[in-house]
Amino acid sequence: MAASANPKGKSSSAAPSLHHLRNLGIIAHIDAGKTSVSERILFLTNRSHRIGEVHDGQAVLDYMEEERERGITITSAATTCEWNGYFINLIDTPGHVDFTAEVERSLRVLDSAVVVFDGVSGVEAQSETVWRQADDHKVPRICFVNKMDRAGASFDDCVHSIRDRLQTRPIPIQLPWGSGKDLKGVIDVIRRKAVTFEGKQGEKVVFQDVPAEMKDEVDAAHEAVVEVASEFDENILERFLEGETISDDEVVKALREGVRENKVVPVLCGAALRNVGVQLLLDAVVDLLPAPTDLDPVTGKNKEGEEVERPDTREAPFAALAFKTISDPNGDLTFLRVYSGVARSGEQILNSTKGKKERIGRIYRMHADKRELIDEVEAGDIVAVVGLKLTVTGDTLSDPTDPVILEEISFPEPVIVMAISPSSRADRERLSEALAKISREDPTFTWNTDEETQQTLIGGMGELHLDVLRNRIIRDYKVAALVGAPQVAYRQSLARAVDIEARHVKQSGGHGQFAVAHVRLEPCEDPGVTFENSIVGGAVPREYIPSVEKGIREYCEGGGDLNYAFLGLKAELYDGKSHDVDSSDMAFRAAGRLAMRLATDGNSAIHEPFMEFEVQTPEEFLGDVIGDLNSRRATVSDIESRGSVRVVLGQVPMGEMFGYATRLRSLTQGRATYSMEPAGYRPLPKAMAEKIEEKRRKELREQKS
Repeated sequence: MAASANPKGKSSSAAPSLHHLRNLGIIAHIDAGKTSVSERILFLTNRSHRIGEVHDGQAVLDYMEEERERGITITSAATTCEWNGYFINLIDTPGHVDFTAEVERSLRVLDSAVVVFDGVSGVEAQSETVWRQADDHKVPRICFVNKMDRAGASFDDCVHSIRDRLQTRPIPIQLPWGSGKDLKGVIDVIRRKAVTFEGKQGEKVVFQDVPAEMKDEVDAAHEAVVEVASEFDENILERFLEGETISDDEVVKALREGVRENKVVPVLCGAALRNVGVQLLLDAVVDLLPAPTDLDPVTGKNKEGEEVERPDTREAPFAALAFKTISDPNGDLTFLRVYSGVARSGEQILNSTKGKKERIGRIYRMHADKRELIDEVEAGDIVAVVGLKLTVTGDTLSDPTDPVILEEISFPEPVIVMAISPSSRADRERLSEALAKISREDPTFTWNTDEETQQTLIGGMGELHLDVLRNRIIRDYKVAALVGAPQVAYRQSLARAVDIEARHVKQSGGHGQFAVAHVRLEPCEDPGVTFENSIVGGAVPREYIPSVEKGIREYCEGGGDLNYAFLGLKAELYDGKSHDVDSSDMAFRAAGRLAMRLATDGNSAIHEPFMEFEVQTPEEFLGDVIGDLNSRRATVSDIESRGSVRVVLGQVPMGEMFGYATRLRSLTQGRATYSMEPAGYRPLPKAMAEKIEEKRRKELREQKS
C-alpha cells in the first residue's frame, strides 16, 4: 500500500486519468463520526486549511444553518480532493433515517464507499439500512471502525457484528494499538508495522516495529489476510500453499479484486476526532477501492427499448444521470454523474427521460457550498450544472444524436404528514413557490392542496424531516405559515378481489361520453399499483387503454373518500365497450376512476406505517423501556448485549412513536438512545380502523364546511 509518511497528501495539477479517479461516499449510522472522518480527509488532502468540528457547528461539509444548529448532516455534500496523485470525488451523506433518500441517490451514482462504525456500538440500525442500500447498488466498500479511543470500544466485537448482522465477509487489515484513553495508534497488518500519528493534527505518520506483546496476534492476522487474498489470485494461492513469501503489493492487488467483486470487505480502524488512522484510510481508498474503469460499463435503454452500454471514455456518446437538485436564486444547481463522453458549457444536450432538449450553462466542481468553475465535464466526473430548466432527480441527459435512458432512482413513500397554511393571503403564493422548490430538491417530500378545503398537506419521512422542512419554509423562504401537528400517513388497500363493470355514459346535447370498462381488481404484495391489459379483439380501442390505467392511478393517488392513497393493488382490464363518436380519453379515464370507486365501496382496509426500532439503554432501565414499548403496540423481536448497554430490537406502529424521544429521556435519565427506519405498512386492527375512518370523515366534513 502507498506510504503516507508525508505530512499531507501532495496535490497534482494535472487532470487525472480515470484509473486515478475514485468516486467515493462516506456512509454510516448517525453519530458514528463520518463527518469527522470527512473533515480530516479534506484537511489532509489540502482541500481545507482547518479541521471543522461537528460539535462546534464548524464542519465544512455541514454548511446548512440547520445542520450546524442541530449538529447532524441533513443533506449530502459533495467535494473533490487529491491524495498522492489520485483524484477523489467525495460525498458525505446523512446518517439519520429521515434523510435516507440522500444516501440512496448518492450510492446510485458512486463507485465505492467507506462505511464508518462506532467502535463501541458496532453495527446499528441505520448501519444495516445503508449497507442494504449499498448492496442494492452493488457498491464495493471498505469499513472504518471509528472512535476506538472511547471507553468500551471493542474492535473484535465490531468486526463480529459486521460479519453476523450484515451477512458479509470482513477481513481486518488493521488492528488497534491499545483502546480507549490508551489508544496509541494502529497496526498495519499487511506491512506488519505499528503506526502512530504525531503533530498537532496527527499529520505526521510514523512507522515502527510491532510491539512484542502483539507480534503473535499480528502474524496471525497477516496470514489470514494473505489467505483471503490468495482466493483472488491463483499465483498467490500456489505460492501460499507452498509456504512462500507473498509481497505486500501482491496482497493489496489481490484484495482489490476481492473488493471489486464485493466478495470481501477490508476493515480498518482509528479515532478521527484524535486524528488517528485517516491517512491510512486514504491509502486504502486509492489502493483497494475501484476506479470507474474497474467496473462494468453502465447500461441503459435506447429509443427502441434495447439495452445498450455506455463505456466510461471521452470518445463514447455523452450520458449522465441527474441525482440531486438544489434551488438557487441564480439558477438551480443540478448535480450530475457523467458515465460517458464529454459535454461543454453552452452545448445543447437531450433530456432523454422527458424527450426535451436542454442547454448546459455553467459547470462547477463543488466543495460543499463553494464552487469552482470549469469548462467541460467528462466520463467519471461528478459536477453541478446551472441552466437546466426541465431536469429533475432521476432524469438522464445524453447526446441528442444517440440518446439513452439510464435506470432511474427509486425513493420511499412519505410515512408522516403535516398540515400547513399561510398566515395571510400575501403568503399564499410564496408558500406554493417554496413547496415547489423543496419538492424539486427532495424526492421524499410531497405536498398537495385540497381544492375544496384549500388545506395543504406536506409529507415526509419522519418528525425530524418535517421539522427541518418547516424551518426552511419559515426561515429560508420567509413565509409566515401555520403548521399543524404531525399525523400518520395512512394508506388503503382492497380487502378482497372484485370484478367491476364501470359504465360512464352521459348524454347532454352534442357529443356525449361513452366508456365501459370491465376491470378485475385485487390486493397484491407489490406496494405499488400494477396495471395489466388483457383486452383482445379491440373491445376497448388501443388508444383508450392507457386512459383507463390513468383513471385508476388517479383515484389511487387521491385516496378516494378518505384521501388515503391506495397501495398493493393489481388491476386487470379484460373487456369493455366503446362508441365511435362518444368515446374519448376523458370518458375512459372517468371509467377507470369509477371502477375504483365501485370496487372500494365497503371493500377497503386502512393500513398504518410500521417502523423497525433499536433502543440502546443501560441495564437498570430495560424493564421500563420494554414496558413503555409494549404500551405502544410494539413487538420486541430481540434483546442483545453490546458492551455495557442492552439493545432492544423490534417493530412498532409509526403513529405510536410521536414524542418518543422525550419519553425515553424521562424513563432513562437521558442515558438511552434510539433509532427507527420504515418497515412497510400493515392493516390496522378493525376497531382502530373504524375509529380512524370515523375521525377522518369528520375532519373532511369540517374542512369542507
